[in-house]
Amino acid sequence: MITVLLAIVITGLIFAHFGGFSTGECADIDEFAKYAEKITYDELPGIDVPESTRIVALGEATHGNKEFQELKKLVFQDMVENKGIRAFALEADTGCCEAINRYIHGGEGTLEEATETLGFTIYRTDEMEDLISWMRSYNETAQEGQDLRFYGFDMQDYEYEYRYVLEALTKSGISTTKLEKLMDGAEYSDEFSREDREKIFSEVRDLLLENNDQMAAHYADVLIQNRKLFDAYENDPSGSNGMRDILMAENAMWILNHEEQLGNNMIFICGHNGHMEQFGTYVGGKDKVMGNILADKIGSDAYFSIGTDFYKTTCNVPQKEKRRTTFTAYSHDPLAKAAYKNGYDMCLLDFSKVPDDSSIATLVNGYILLGSLDERPVGGLNGIIMRAIPYAYRQWRNPSETYDAMIFVSKAHPTKSRPKTGDTL
Repeated sequence: MITVLLAIVITGLIFAHFGGFSTGECADIDEFAKYAEKITYDELPGIDVPESTRIVALGEATHGNKEFQELKKLVFQDMVENKGIRAFALEADTGCCEAINRYIHGGEGTLEEATETLGFTIYRTDEMEDLISWMRSYNETAQEGQDLRFYGFDMQDYEYEYRYVLEALTKSGISTTKLEKLMDGAEYSDEFSREDREKIFSEVRDLLLENNDQMAAHYADVLIQNRKLFDAYENDPSGSNGMRDILMAENAMWILNHEEQLGNNMIFICGHNGHMEQFGTYVGGKDKVMGNILADKIGSDAYFSIGTDFYKTTCNVPQKEKRRTTFTAYSHDPLAKAAYKNGYDMCLLDFSKVPDDSSIATLVNGYILLGSLDERPVGGLNGIIMRAIPYAYRQWRNPSETYDAMIFVSKAHPTKSRPKTGDTL
C-alpha cells in the first residue's frame, strides 16, 4: 500500500513539474492591452513589415484548428492589399499546389476537387476552400501581371510533379519513353533503383532547362528531392526532419527568385510554427529549421516571421492511421493567457511596438512556454505521454528571437477535415 501511495505521489510531482492541469502564469493584462491589437474575422490590424522584407512567413501552432487556417487568408489578403505580394506558398507538395494554381487561374473542375489535390488531410477543409475560392475570384478581375499565384514548397509526394514533367516534355516534343518506364501504374516501378530514377530525372531537368521551361525543370528537381528525403528517412528517421527543412528552404528560395523575375520582390509563405521560426533548430541543435535557413540566406532583416499560439486548443489531430480525433490542451503561454483574460478572440502583438521598460518586453525577450501540436498521432502510448506530460506539446522559446510578431488565439476550435475521395483534377 505504501509503495502504491509513494508511486502516486511521485507521479503527481512529476505531473505538476511538467505543468499538470495548470494553465500557467498570466502576463499583466492591462499592460498587454496597451500593445495588443484586436483581430476580427474580417479585419486585421496593419502589420508593420519593413521595406527590406523579401519573405513574410506565417506560422501556425497547430495544423488542426480553424482559426490558424483562417489566418492564412486574413494575413495574405493584408499582404496583397498593403504590400503588393502576389505569391502564396504553402507547406504542401509542390505539384499539388500547381494544380491549385491552375484552378485559381480559371482551370477546370470544382472547388472541392481543387482542394482535394492537396494530399495532406489537414488542408481538406472549408477554411482552405475559402482561401482558394477567394484567390480564384480575385484573379477573375485582376489586371495583367497582378494575378495571385499558389505555390507549394514540400516534396513528400511525386504524383503531380511527375504528371507535369511528362506534360511539359510532350508539349515540347521531347521523348517521354525513359520517364514513362519509371512508373508502374501510380507507383514507381521496382525495375529502377532510386539512383536510376535520379539520373533520369536529372537528364529530364537539363532538357527542360535547355528548352527554357524553368517551372517544369523545378518539378523535376522536386522529384529528385523526394528521393533524397526518403533516403535520409531510411538512413536516420529522426534526422530526416532536418533534410526536409533544407529542401523546403531550397524550394522557397526558388519561389522567391521566380517571383522576382516576374517583378515581385516579396512572397508570403506559411506552415507550422516549427518551420517558420527565424532562429530555430531541431532537438540537439544540429539541423536548422526552414525559417532559420532562409533568414541566413537572405538576411534576418529580409525575413519577417509571424508566429501564432493558443491559450486553449481543441485540435483536429491523428489518432492513428486514417483516423482522426480531437485533443484539448493549454499552451502555458503567459501572453496567450493575457489575450484570453482581456476577452480577445484573436489579437496581434507586434514586438517592435513594445517598449523595453514594459513587463511585456520582459516576457517577449525571455524564454516562455509556447503551445505546439503537429501531426503525431495521439492514440496509444504517445497519447498517454502527451496527457501525462504537457511538455510534450509545449516548447521553450524566446518569442523575439523566434518571431517578429505573434498572433494569439484564445480558444482554438478544430477543423473538420474531409476524407479523400479519389483522384481529381
